[in-house]
Amino acid sequence: MTKFRGAFTAMITPMFDDGSVDFEGFRKNVKFQLEEGIDGLVPLGTTAETPTLDERPGSEEDKIIAIVKEEVAAFEKKTGKKIPIIIGAGSNNTKDAVMYCERAKKAGADAALVVTPYYNKPSKEGIFRHFEAVSKVGIPIIVYNIAGRTGLNIPTDLLVRIAELPNIAGVKEASGSVAQMMEVIGQIKNKKPDFAVMSGDDSFTLPLVAAGGDGVISVASNMIPRLMHELAQACLDGDFKKGRELHYRLAPFFKAEFCDGNPSSIKYAMNLKGLPAGALRLPLVEVTDAAKETIQKAIKDCNL
Repeated sequence: MTKFRGAFTAMITPMFDDGSVDFEGFRKNVKFQLEEGIDGLVPLGTTAETPTLDERPGSEEDKIIAIVKEEVAAFEKKTGKKIPIIIGAGSNNTKDAVMYCERAKKAGADAALVVTPYYNKPSKEGIFRHFEAVSKVGIPIIVYNIAGRTGLNIPTDLLVRIAELPNIAGVKEASGSVAQMMEVIGQIKNKKPDFAVMSGDDSFTLPLVAAGGDGVISVASNMIPRLMHELAQACLDGDFKKGRELHYRLAPFFKAEFCDGNPSSIKYAMNLKGLPAGALRLPLVEVTDAAKETIQKAIKDCNL
């Protein structure tokens, strides 16, 4: 099974002012990520505005997957470096989540990222059966625990049970609780070393890896992939002096990148730096003037 370690980018989807997808801009972003040393790519997650993308066969989502595959394959052939691809496959409809996982498997992805079912608010047993269903597809599954978006936290005792299912390869931990992250490492990863524990929040990269985690699925790395790779790698190497220096240097940006929502804030930051990002699709809108000032100041203060 592929090892998931380091900094992985939860990629944005660049768009033109009319709301259409900028596919060439997306290709440029993938190339930029690879050239800057990112450790893995995560298309079609929340940061990609996936709920608003066309998912019919041959449409926007399929084109995005195809571009990632093409560019990663070319990069791997050229460099010999393995770049894992984790394709977003979450839904609050279990049947759809299975279908998305099957699509990821067919595409040759290294894993599928499956979020806790949202809005429905299922019981613990319902959550377990949801992940049981996707685990049967036969592709490694990264569980995405983010109560702030789903309304449900996956407690550690439930994640322990889910982790015993076949093909459950790790968790994107965005509970916001260092204590819970440490429980997950202590109760699951310490018994199953190949179980990846990735931070779902840039600002928790340092403490999570210090506690024994594996890295981060990052929003900031859309704009600063090399710095996020260096932060994660320094911590994984045990060089916490360098890790702390990078963490505190980037801390204002970690705060600013969510100051008026995601991906609204990171798209504005990328536009400032001349990276393909562009517009957003409703219900997301451009950040406020106050947020623009906050993001501009963070970029300046962090010397980005």
